[in-house]
Amino acid sequence: MILPCMTLPRMTPPKAVQILDAPRCHLGEGPCYDPRTGTAWWVDILERRLFTAELTANRVRSHDLPFLASAVFAVDESRQVLAAEDGLYLRGIAEGGLARLCPLEAEDGGTRSNDGRVHPCGALWISTMGRQAEAGRGAIYHVAGTRVTRLYAGLTIPNAICFSPEGGTGYFADTDAGLLKRVPLDPATGLPTGEPATLYDHRGGAGGLDGAAVDAEGRIWCARWGAACIDAYSPEGARLHTVPVPMTRPSCPTFAGPRLDRLLVTSAYEGMTREERAADPMHGRTVLIDLDLRGLLEPAFRLGA
Repeated sequence: MILPCMTLPRMTPPKAVQILDAPRCHLGEGPCYDPRTGTAWWVDILERRLFTAELTANRVRSHDLPFLASAVFAVDESRQVLAAEDGLYLRGIAEGGLARLCPLEAEDGGTRSNDGRVHPCGALWISTMGRQAEAGRGAIYHVAGTRVTRLYAGLTIPNAICFSPEGGTGYFADTDAGLLKRVPLDPATGLPTGEPATLYDHRGGAGGLDGAAVDAEGRIWCARWGAACIDAYSPEGARLHTVPVPMTRPSCPTFAGPRLDRLLVTSAYEGMTREERAADPMHGRTVLIDLDLRGLLEPAFRLGA
């Protein structure tokens, strides 16, 4: 049963909120976490920066990038993948060297990468969108190694890409449409085996569906851009929790901490007026939220898939 946006969730205040000692992000996005080192990564798309945060010390470093990048994905202890405006790039963590793995709409200068997650099998779902969020310019792709397959087209702002713990269900949204979708997948490949259906209808609700992550119980934790909160949905489509955050435009969560019981949430001030920024003193900040949950670590991307 599809549950509409008037379903009343339980307001769940976080146990604690930590503001990371990092610059404000114009458009913060695409975080990931490495439990081996206690390090989190995220990007500022519009300012072409990659951030590295040692969470226990609250020490953050910034790295300049030669392109717009929208997300970071782990590979192994020495390498990671960046989703960029013209493709996927392999990056050496220690030295910062970049090599393009595969193109992604490289021939279309009017689009860039956006949201993405690694499926439990090691394949990647990654979306694209128009640089000015033009209607219908967005798409979602499946990437196995360097093999790129387009799954869905005609979207505007593809977001909320994430997967059930066993990999049999995928989730995504078009922020512009306001619908959270689910689709059956082959757990061995991460490819769809059926057509998407609406899991939750957010049309008419405050804010827009943005980045998401799935916890160990299969709940979908989705940032609500413009509404200063993170929502948790059940796999059956009930909105269970709404967690307030201190910035108006949260963009994407990921699980962090030794027990994966914290949410690292990026945010943005893209499109905000001077008055809106003044009214939202935490605009663009990145935060750690303590909650009673058991998160899942996002799988590493398999280069040889």
